[in-house]
Amino acid sequence: MSSTRRKSSLESTLLIGDIGGTNARFALADPGKPAFMDVRTLQCDDYESAGVAIRHYLKSIKAGTPRSICLAAAGPIIDRRVRFTNNHWEIAADDLAAEFGIDAVRLLNDFEAIAYSVPFLAENDCMPIGLPEPRPLDAEHYMVGIIGPGTGLGAVGLRKHGDLYLPIAGEASHGGFAPETQVQIDILKALRERYDRVSSERLVSGPGLENIYWALMRIHGEKRAHLTPAEIFKAAIDNSDPLASEAVQMFYEVFGQVAGDLALALGAEDGIFIAGGIAKRYPDLLKNSRFRSGFENKGRHRSLMERVPTQLILHDQPGLLGAAYCALQL
Repeated sequence: MSSTRRKSSLESTLLIGDIGGTNARFALADPGKPAFMDVRTLQCDDYESAGVAIRHYLKSIKAGTPRSICLAAAGPIIDRRVRFTNNHWEIAADDLAAEFGIDAVRLLNDFEAIAYSVPFLAENDCMPIGLPEPRPLDAEHYMVGIIGPGTGLGAVGLRKHGDLYLPIAGEASHGGFAPETQVQIDILKALRERYDRVSSERLVSGPGLENIYWALMRIHGEKRAHLTPAEIFKAAIDNSDPLASEAVQMFYEVFGQVAGDLALALGAEDGIFIAGGIAKRYPDLLKNSRFRSGFENKGRHRSLMERVPTQLILHDQPGLLGAAYCALQL
């Protein structure tokens, strides 16, 4: 970056962030286009509040008071405020505005931010999952969905209408799990012993994979030590545990079914984009899984689903990219 451009970016200081339960990633948005620079990752537990962490970040890159702040957060945004499940921070847009003496502060759900990144992803930022091959998005109108498992299951839509990008956020992941095979029916019955209600997120998430593994143990009448999601994936990759392999295959199959339901609900005929740490961490498992067969298995609408492309987002920081776009609108 040239010194002139660097000076210009610091003078405008569009601060962006992507905050989860453990880590907070901060960066400066490029003032001229949806892009960012100077990424730093901080541990949330090391800072009393988001404001303190932001001040530490700005000091570390020798930047002044931001002109605007746009933060993506892993939680629902209610009344311009977010509370985290696994993080002691509580962030309120109005409080940040007062603390930094600025007017332009915006909070986004983390998957809403990822949705805003989709129009600006390069071809090599995504990997096709199955057929059909992805096609370029229309310059004027399209409808896509974004879904991804991590600690929970995020899901959101994005409609392009002329010059507008319209995110469609909700709680689709908390819709009820609908089994489609006998084994899935048996898994649902087992999980009803643990939960009064079994949502899709109870299966399609890190804890969801643990639930599937536990349910399969019950179904097969086996008793085994508890395994973490990482241990289940490792055992499946190593072919050292047939039950882990079965659990991982079931995980991706149900993931495909839920992604297909999202596509139908949104009318996302232009594609589904897969995000989240789990999918990106194990791309080959996803590509060679039953995800696509679960996605397409929609009875009378199979032919429609066969036309909808699915892609894995490979971009390192799609949440920051989406936040960078939003920062330019403040």
